[in-house]
Amino acid sequence: MIHVAIVGMGGIGNIHARCYTTNPHSKLVAVCDLIEDKARAAGEAHGCPWFTSVRAMLKSGIRIDAASITTAGKENGGDHYQPTMELLRGGIPVLGEKPISNEIPKAKRMVALAKKKRLRYGIDLNHRFTPAAVRAKEWVEQGRLGELNIINMTMWINNPNESSSHFHIRALHPHSFDVMRYFCGDVRKVQAFFKKGKGRKIWSNVQVNLQFVNGIVGHLTGSYDAGGSYGMETCEVVGSAGRFVIREACERLEFYPRSSKQVETFDHLGGMGSFGETFQSRIDAWVNDLRKKTAPSKVNGKAEDALKGQLIIEAAIKSWEENKIITV
Repeated sequence: MIHVAIVGMGGIGNIHARCYTTNPHSKLVAVCDLIEDKARAAGEAHGCPWFTSVRAMLKSGIRIDAASITTAGKENGGDHYQPTMELLRGGIPVLGEKPISNEIPKAKRMVALAKKKRLRYGIDLNHRFTPAAVRAKEWVEQGRLGELNIINMTMWINNPNESSSHFHIRALHPHSFDVMRYFCGDVRKVQAFFKKGKGRKIWSNVQVNLQFVNGIVGHLTGSYDAGGSYGMETCEVVGSAGRFVIREACERLEFYPRSSKQVETFDHLGGMGSFGETFQSRIDAWVNDLRKKTAPSKVNGKAEDALKGQLIIEAAIKSWEENKIITV
């Protein structure tokens, strides 16, 4: 049984708590939040001790095998650094929320510390853990698409938040770039164009062109000014022998062979009904990595993957600001 603690008991922290409780191989043993009322309420709701500091939690003597960091902060990731470093220094494997950090030096320090201490350090890049994404990845690895040429990604939601100039790309698109890297590998060059939506103070729309190390070309369309009746997320990967399309992150997977009109369609693979269920898949994979004692470098959705996604994001911002193509 994996004994788990959670730091940051907002909405996402409580989702993690429910996922750990549902998993038969994990047990929630502690919760922590700087705000005492949140910590107390979460402890009472989940039936475990609560704390207002990581230091006090680690000193309590409670057995903790791993922890989730689900803190918030600037651009949804500003508060991850301190508690992550405290836990890693204490020898605790960490599953962090995205973005790992929008301050690249901090992200690099967290990754470096986990590597130095040989600890598993993952990030909740839950879009890659859907049954549809896993099946599509198998097709890629089996060569069913032939040589990959193109990837197109669309991700958009309604979000009126105006917290910072580049909040949209930094808070939403760690997921987008991780999915693109999951299928196509590392990125070499980035070119980006931004647009402020009607009445907006922030860059709420973006188009990003990518060239991958292996020569694949890709494109991301992202927005905080869409959503509603529109699809939230679509991913299309095109190869020399066929292409696949994932719709709504997990709800439908389609395969289109290049040589025929026989389309294969899979609805709700694995019984996954909607995006909200992707958290359980990701937590289950994390618990499985802990139970199997997976090597830190082999953890699926590891922190290094998240860091590489953040480097793409910062390259996109730099591309727009300097009006040029940026090498990652």
